[in-house]
Amino acid sequence: MVSLIADQLADFEERIKAELRSDVAFIEAIAGDLVGAGGKRLRPSLAFLTGIALDAEAEATMRVALAVELLHSASLLHDDLIDDADTRRGAKAAFRRYGNVVSVMSGDYMLARVLGILAQQGSSGFTELMSDTAARICEGEVLQFQMATLETWDLPTYEAVIDGKTAVLMAAAVEGVGLVAGADAATRSALRTYGMAYGRAFQLRDDYLDLLGDSCTLGKPVGGDLREGKVTLPVLGLIEDGIAEALEIVRRHAGDPGDIERMVALVRAHGGDLRTQRAIASEVQRAVAALAPLPPGAAHDALLALPRAELERLT
Repeated sequence: MVSLIADQLADFEERIKAELRSDVAFIEAIAGDLVGAGGKRLRPSLAFLTGIALDAEAEATMRVALAVELLHSASLLHDDLIDDADTRRGAKAAFRRYGNVVSVMSGDYMLARVLGILAQQGSSGFTELMSDTAARICEGEVLQFQMATLETWDLPTYEAVIDGKTAVLMAAAVEGVGLVAGADAATRSALRTYGMAYGRAFQLRDDYLDLLGDSCTLGKPVGGDLREGKVTLPVLGLIEDGIAEALEIVRRHAGDPGDIERMVALVRAHGGDLRTQRAIASEVQRAVAALAPLPPGAAHDALLALPRAELERLT
Protein backbone atom coordinates (compact mmCIF):
# COMPACT_ATOMS: atom_id res chain seq x y z
CA MET A 1 0.00 0.00 0.00
CA VAL A 2 2.70 2.50 0.98
CA SER A 3 4.53 2.18 -2.33
CA LEU A 4 1.30 2.89 -4.19
CA ILE A 5 0.86 6.28 -2.53
CA ALA A 6 4.43 7.07 -1.42
CA ASP A 7 4.72 10.19 -3.58
CA GLN A 8 1.39 11.56 -2.38
CA LEU A 9 2.31 10.97 1.26
CA ALA A 10 5.66 12.69 0.82
CA ASP A 11 3.93 15.66 -0.81
CA PHE A 12 1.37 15.64 2.00
CA GLU A 13 4.08 16.06 4.66
CA GLU A 14 5.38 19.18 2.93
CA ARG A 15 1.89 20.59 2.42
CA ILE A 16 0.78 20.13 6.00
CA LYS A 17 3.96 21.83 7.23
CA ALA A 18 3.11 24.78 5.01
CA GLU A 19 -0.48 24.90 6.28
CA LEU A 20 0.70 25.01 9.89
CA ARG A 21 3.45 27.58 9.45
CA SER A 22 3.11 30.48 11.88
CA ASP A 23 5.11 33.48 13.10
CA VAL A 24 4.01 32.62 16.65
CA ALA A 25 6.72 30.42 18.12
CA PHE A 26 4.51 28.31 20.39
CA ILE A 27 2.04 27.52 17.59
CA GLU A 28 4.93 26.67 15.30
CA ALA A 29 6.43 24.39 17.97
CA ILE A 30 3.20 22.51 18.68
CA ALA A 31 2.47 22.14 14.99
CA GLY A 32 6.02 20.97 14.37
CA ASP A 33 5.72 18.34 17.08
CA LEU A 34 2.48 16.98 15.61
CA VAL A 35 3.86 16.93 12.08
CA GLY A 36 7.13 15.40 13.25
CA ALA A 37 5.34 12.69 15.22
CA GLY A 38 3.43 11.90 12.06
CA GLY A 39 1.56 8.82 13.16
CA LYS A 40 0.29 6.34 10.64
CA ARG A 41 -1.27 9.00 8.39
CA LEU A 42 -4.15 6.59 8.00
CA ARG A 43 -6.76 9.18 7.04
CA PRO A 44 -4.60 10.76 4.29
CA SER A 45 -3.76 7.25 3.05
CA LEU A 46 -7.47 6.47 2.79
CA ALA A 47 -8.03 9.67 0.84
CA PHE A 48 -5.17 9.01 -1.59
CA LEU A 49 -6.19 5.40 -2.20
CA THR A 50 -9.77 6.48 -2.83
CA GLY A 51 -8.50 9.16 -5.19
CA ILE A 52 -6.61 6.57 -7.22
CA ALA A 53 -9.60 4.21 -7.25
CA LEU A 54 -11.91 6.99 -8.51
CA ASP A 55 -9.33 8.68 -10.76
CA ALA A 56 -9.92 11.89 -8.80
CA GLU A 57 -8.04 15.13 -9.47
CA ALA A 58 -4.82 15.11 -7.43
CA GLU A 59 -5.10 18.58 -5.88
CA ALA A 60 -8.72 18.04 -4.83
CA THR A 61 -7.73 14.76 -3.17
CA MET A 62 -4.83 16.48 -1.41
CA ARG A 63 -7.14 19.14 0.01
CA VAL A 64 -9.45 16.45 1.40
CA ALA A 65 -6.47 14.71 3.02
CA LEU A 66 -5.21 17.97 4.53
CA ALA A 67 -8.59 19.10 5.84
CA VAL A 68 -9.37 15.76 7.47
CA GLU A 69 -5.92 15.38 9.06
CA LEU A 70 -5.90 18.95 10.38
CA LEU A 71 -9.31 18.40 11.95
CA HIS A 72 -7.99 15.19 13.48
CA SER A 73 -4.86 16.95 14.81
CA ALA A 74 -6.94 19.74 16.35
CA SER A 75 -9.11 17.16 18.09
CA LEU A 76 -6.00 15.46 19.52
CA LEU A 77 -4.83 18.68 21.16
CA HIS A 78 -8.24 19.22 22.72
CA ASP A 79 -8.65 15.54 23.68
CA ASP A 80 -5.36 15.41 25.56
CA LEU A 81 -6.42 18.33 27.71
CA ILE A 82 -9.89 16.87 28.32
CA ASP A 83 -8.41 13.48 29.26
CA ASP A 84 -5.62 15.07 31.34
CA ALA A 85 -3.19 12.95 29.31
CA ASP A 86 0.52 12.98 30.07
CA THR A 87 1.81 11.95 26.65
CA ARG A 88 0.92 11.93 22.98
CA ARG A 89 2.74 9.48 20.71
CA GLY A 90 5.46 9.00 23.30
CA ALA A 91 6.12 12.71 23.92
CA LYS A 92 4.81 15.01 26.62
CA ALA A 93 1.34 16.30 25.75
CA ALA A 94 1.27 19.85 24.38
CA PHE A 95 -0.74 21.34 27.24
CA ARG A 96 1.74 19.87 29.72
CA ARG A 97 4.56 21.80 28.06
CA TYR A 98 2.85 25.00 26.95
CA GLY A 99 -0.27 25.27 29.12
CA ASN A 100 -3.97 24.99 28.45
CA VAL A 101 -4.44 28.29 26.64
CA VAL A 102 -1.67 27.71 24.12
CA SER A 103 -2.77 24.12 23.45
CA VAL A 104 -6.44 25.01 22.95
CA MET A 105 -5.72 28.02 20.76
CA SER A 106 -3.24 26.02 18.67
CA GLY A 107 -6.01 23.49 18.09
CA ASP A 108 -8.29 26.33 17.08
CA TYR A 109 -5.57 27.60 14.74
CA MET A 110 -5.65 24.22 13.00
CA LEU A 111 -9.42 24.46 12.69
CA ALA A 112 -8.97 27.89 11.09
CA ARG A 113 -6.62 26.34 8.53
CA VAL A 114 -9.31 23.77 7.78
CA LEU A 115 -11.70 26.61 6.96
CA GLY A 116 -9.15 28.01 4.52
CA ILE A 117 -8.80 24.68 2.75
CA LEU A 118 -12.58 24.35 2.49
CA ALA A 119 -12.73 27.79 0.90
CA GLN A 120 -10.05 26.78 -1.63
CA GLN A 121 -11.88 23.56 -2.44
CA GLY A 122 -15.10 25.43 -3.15
CA SER A 123 -17.30 22.37 -2.68
CA SER A 124 -20.44 23.01 -0.66
CA GLY A 125 -20.94 19.26 -0.29
CA PHE A 126 -17.48 18.74 1.18
CA THR A 127 -17.88 21.77 3.45
CA GLU A 128 -21.15 20.36 4.75
CA LEU A 129 -19.52 16.96 5.28
CA MET A 130 -16.65 18.47 7.27
CA SER A 131 -19.07 20.57 9.34
CA ASP A 132 -21.07 17.47 10.22
CA THR A 133 -17.87 15.54 10.98
CA ALA A 134 -16.60 18.21 13.37
CA ALA A 135 -19.97 18.30 15.13
CA ARG A 136 -20.01 14.51 15.49
CA ILE A 137 -16.49 14.55 16.99
CA CYS A 138 -17.60 17.07 19.62
CA GLU A 139 -20.75 15.07 20.37
CA GLY A 140 -18.71 11.90 20.78
CA GLU A 141 -16.36 13.50 23.30
CA VAL A 142 -19.17 15.03 25.34
CA LEU A 143 -21.20 11.82 25.16
CA GLN A 144 -18.26 9.83 26.52
CA PHE A 145 -18.03 12.20 29.49
CA GLN A 146 -21.80 12.15 29.93
CA MET A 147 -21.88 8.36 29.87
CA ALA A 148 -19.31 8.16 32.69
CA THR A 149 -20.92 10.94 34.73
CA LEU A 150 -24.48 9.60 34.52
CA GLU A 151 -23.38 5.94 34.41
CA THR A 152 -25.50 5.37 31.30
CA TRP A 153 -23.40 2.51 30.02
CA ASP A 154 -25.13 0.80 27.11
CA LEU A 155 -24.24 -0.41 23.63
CA PRO A 156 -25.97 2.33 21.56
CA THR A 157 -24.21 5.05 23.55
CA TYR A 158 -20.85 3.32 23.27
CA GLU A 159 -21.32 2.93 19.51
CA ALA A 160 -22.13 6.63 19.19
CA VAL A 161 -18.95 7.45 21.12
CA ILE A 162 -16.65 5.38 18.88
CA ASP A 163 -18.36 6.78 15.79
CA GLY A 164 -17.50 10.28 16.98
CA LYS A 165 -14.01 9.41 18.22
CA THR A 166 -12.83 7.59 15.12
CA ALA A 167 -15.29 6.45 12.47
CA VAL A 168 -16.60 9.79 11.20
CA LEU A 169 -13.09 11.03 10.35
CA MET A 170 -12.27 7.89 8.38
CA ALA A 171 -15.60 8.18 6.59
CA ALA A 172 -14.90 11.82 5.77
CA ALA A 173 -11.53 10.90 4.23
CA VAL A 174 -13.09 8.53 1.71
CA GLU A 175 -16.51 10.10 1.20
CA GLY A 176 -14.89 13.51 0.85
CA VAL A 177 -12.86 12.31 -2.13
CA GLY A 178 -16.02 10.83 -3.60
CA LEU A 179 -17.71 14.22 -3.32
CA VAL A 180 -14.92 16.26 -4.91
CA ALA A 181 -14.49 13.60 -7.62
CA GLY A 182 -18.16 13.89 -8.57
CA ALA A 183 -18.95 10.26 -7.78
CA ASP A 184 -22.58 9.21 -7.94
CA ALA A 185 -24.72 8.88 -4.82
CA ALA A 186 -24.39 5.09 -4.65
CA THR A 187 -20.59 5.26 -4.72
CA ARG A 188 -20.50 8.00 -2.09
CA SER A 189 -22.83 5.97 0.13
CA ALA A 190 -20.62 2.90 -0.31
CA LEU A 191 -17.54 4.90 0.63
CA ARG A 192 -19.23 6.27 3.74
CA THR A 193 -20.34 2.80 4.80
CA TYR A 194 -16.79 1.55 4.30
CA GLY A 195 -15.25 4.40 6.28
CA MET A 196 -17.67 4.10 9.19
CA ALA A 197 -17.31 0.32 9.42
CA TYR A 198 -13.52 0.42 9.14
CA GLY A 199 -13.38 3.19 11.74
CA ARG A 200 -15.48 1.17 14.17
CA ALA A 201 -13.32 -1.92 13.63
CA PHE A 202 -10.19 0.19 14.19
CA GLN A 203 -11.51 1.69 17.45
CA LEU A 204 -12.89 -1.64 18.70
CA ARG A 205 -9.50 -3.23 18.15
CA ASP A 206 -7.82 -0.34 19.95
CA ASP A 207 -10.24 -0.70 22.89
CA TYR A 208 -9.67 -4.46 22.95
CA LEU A 209 -5.88 -4.13 23.07
CA ASP A 210 -6.00 -1.35 25.66
CA LEU A 211 -7.28 -3.91 28.16
CA LEU A 212 -6.42 -7.32 26.73
CA GLY A 213 -3.24 -6.60 24.81
CA ASP A 214 0.39 -7.09 25.79
CA SER A 215 2.00 -4.04 27.38
CA CYS A 216 5.39 -4.79 25.80
CA THR A 217 3.88 -4.97 22.33
CA LEU A 218 1.75 -1.87 22.90
CA GLY A 219 4.63 0.09 24.37
CA LYS A 220 2.46 1.31 27.25
CA PRO A 221 0.66 -0.17 30.27
CA VAL A 222 -2.69 -1.83 29.61
CA GLY A 223 -5.87 -0.56 31.24
CA GLY A 224 -5.56 3.10 30.32
CA ASP A 225 -9.24 3.43 29.47
CA LEU A 226 -10.31 1.97 32.82
CA ARG A 227 -8.01 4.37 34.68
CA GLU A 228 -9.75 7.23 32.86
CA GLY A 229 -13.18 5.86 33.82
CA LYS A 230 -14.05 4.77 30.27
CA VAL A 231 -16.18 1.70 29.68
CA THR A 232 -15.35 0.04 26.36
CA LEU A 233 -16.94 -2.98 24.70
CA PRO A 234 -14.91 -5.71 26.48
CA VAL A 235 -16.22 -4.38 29.82
CA LEU A 236 -19.64 -3.18 28.70
CA GLY A 237 -21.24 -6.63 28.72
CA LEU A 238 -20.23 -7.15 32.35
CA ILE A 239 -21.87 -3.86 33.34
CA GLU A 240 -25.04 -4.68 31.38
CA ASP A 241 -25.15 -8.12 33.04
CA GLY A 242 -24.91 -6.57 36.48
CA ILE A 243 -21.50 -7.96 37.47
CA ALA A 244 -21.07 -5.94 40.67
CA GLU A 245 -17.30 -6.38 40.94
CA ALA A 246 -16.75 -5.02 37.44
CA LEU A 247 -18.91 -1.99 38.21
CA GLU A 248 -16.94 -1.27 41.38
CA ILE A 249 -13.66 -1.37 39.46
CA VAL A 250 -15.05 1.04 36.86
CA ARG A 251 -16.36 3.44 39.49
CA ARG A 252 -12.99 3.68 41.25
CA HIS A 253 -11.16 4.02 37.91
CA ALA A 254 -9.23 0.79 38.57
CA GLY A 255 -7.46 2.59 41.37
CA ASP A 256 -6.78 -0.37 43.66
CA PRO A 257 -3.80 -2.71 43.22
CA GLY A 258 -4.68 -5.64 40.97
CA ASP A 259 -7.82 -4.01 39.53
CA ILE A 260 -6.67 -4.22 35.92
CA GLU A 261 -5.67 -7.87 36.22
CA ARG A 262 -8.98 -8.69 37.91
CA MET A 263 -10.99 -6.94 35.20
CA VAL A 264 -9.08 -8.86 32.54
CA ALA A 265 -9.99 -12.11 34.30
CA LEU A 266 -13.65 -11.08 34.56
CA VAL A 267 -13.80 -10.08 30.90
CA ARG A 268 -12.37 -13.40 29.78
CA ALA A 269 -14.58 -15.38 32.16
CA HIS A 270 -17.75 -13.68 30.91
CA GLY A 271 -16.87 -13.67 27.21
CA GLY A 272 -16.19 -9.96 26.78
CA ASP A 273 -13.10 -10.75 24.75
CA LEU A 274 -15.00 -12.99 22.32
CA ARG A 275 -17.84 -10.49 22.03
CA THR A 276 -15.41 -7.78 21.02
CA GLN A 277 -13.66 -10.05 18.51
CA ARG A 278 -17.02 -10.86 16.91
CA ALA A 279 -17.89 -7.16 16.74
CA ILE A 280 -14.59 -6.37 15.01
CA ALA A 281 -15.11 -9.20 12.52
CA SER A 282 -18.64 -7.96 11.78
CA GLU A 283 -17.47 -4.41 11.05
CA VAL A 284 -14.60 -5.69 8.90
CA GLN A 285 -17.05 -7.77 6.88
CA ARG A 286 -19.32 -4.73 6.46
CA ALA A 287 -16.41 -2.57 5.30
CA VAL A 288 -15.21 -5.14 2.77
CA ALA A 289 -18.70 -5.69 1.37
CA ALA A 290 -19.26 -1.94 0.98
CA LEU A 291 -16.40 -1.58 -1.52
CA ALA A 292 -18.04 -3.83 -4.12
CA PRO A 293 -19.12 -0.88 -6.34
CA LEU A 294 -15.56 0.47 -6.67
CA PRO A 295 -13.58 -0.46 -9.79
CA PRO A 296 -11.01 -3.25 -9.31
CA GLY A 297 -7.33 -2.43 -9.09
CA ALA A 298 -4.39 -1.99 -6.73
CA ALA A 299 -6.03 0.87 -4.79
CA HIS A 300 -9.20 -1.16 -4.33
CA ASP A 301 -7.16 -4.09 -3.05
CA ALA A 302 -5.28 -1.84 -0.61
CA LEU A 303 -8.54 -0.42 0.73
CA LEU A 304 -9.81 -3.97 1.32
CA ALA A 305 -6.60 -4.99 3.09
CA LEU A 306 -6.77 -2.18 5.67
CA PRO A 307 -9.86 -3.34 7.61
CA ARG A 308 -8.90 -7.00 7.21
CA ALA A 309 -5.65 -6.24 9.02
CA GLU A 310 -7.59 -5.31 12.16
CA LEU A 311 -8.40 -8.99 12.68
CA GLU A 312 -4.67 -9.77 12.69
CA ARG A 313 -3.86 -7.19 15.39
CA LEU A 314 -5.60 -8.72 18.37
CA THR A 315 -2.45 -9.80 20.24
